[in-house]
Amino acid sequence: MLRGIHVPLVTPFNAAGEVAVDAIEKLAHQALDDGAAGLVALGTTGEVAALDPEEQARVIEVCVQVCGQRQALLTVGVTGNDVRSTARALAGLPEGVGAALVTVPYFLRPGERGVVAYFEALAEASPVPLVIYHIPYRTGQTVSAATLRRLGEHPMVAGVKYAAGGIDQDAVDLLGHLPQGFEVVGGDDPFISPLLALGAAGGIVASAHLRTRDFVELAGAWQAGDVPRARALGHRLARLSAALFAEPNPTVLKGVLHAQGLIPTPDVRLPLVPASAAAVSQARLVAVHPGE
Repeated sequence: MLRGIHVPLVTPFNAAGEVAVDAIEKLAHQALDDGAAGLVALGTTGEVAALDPEEQARVIEVCVQVCGQRQALLTVGVTGNDVRSTARALAGLPEGVGAALVTVPYFLRPGERGVVAYFEALAEASPVPLVIYHIPYRTGQTVSAATLRRLGEHPMVAGVKYAAGGIDQDAVDLLGHLPQGFEVVGGDDPFISPLLALGAAGGIVASAHLRTRDFVELAGAWQAGDVPRARALGHRLARLSAALFAEPNPTVLKGVLHAQGLIPTPDVRLPLVPASAAAVSQARLVAVHPGE
């Protein structure tokens, strides 16, 4: 279900500050044309926290339409600390959404027992499979390989987006023994290649807005056992990811997409501020010449 590269779409804004729906549609089709296995709407890259409910619904609507036309998986980000409101958000997902990316409860630090109870309750209520978003440097809550493995045994938990800030011991332990039907996808762009090398099924990769075909080829090379090709691609694409994440995501990425004429403005919403000209210039250079 999660195999391959999934692109977490930015939310472009027009000059009036409104969501640029046409640009989202074009980005979505381009990513799928270039081989992405699916799309993610309303993720961190999509600035979901800065969108009102009507804007969120419009983003989902256009992504459902595109993925339905293209028979691609659409995953929608759902974030919350309260199990009741999160369950309601899951229940309200429209037909055509294939999975929900649900963040580990943040700030509260409920402990791993609380994390298990939270996801088990959501899994029982959700109409679509869940993908756990494990990102401890944002949530403040660690989740061990044993806990993820336990959650992965639930039939409505499809996998985990693993974004621990690097390749840690838990990643190695988890990928060494996965429950049947439970998949790991990389969530830290600079580390997608080594995680694929360890056996991840794919990645949710913001950097794959650019050079999508190369990221798709990277995943395919590791899965085919073409180590020399995978290593070379991985090193080049890690340089691109580092440049795109030089300032808070998705500011640099939006700057590059705007410079390429793919979105109408580079604008982000506060508390984010636009990327510096130097960061955008460097990322554009690396995007064109990733091996240099």
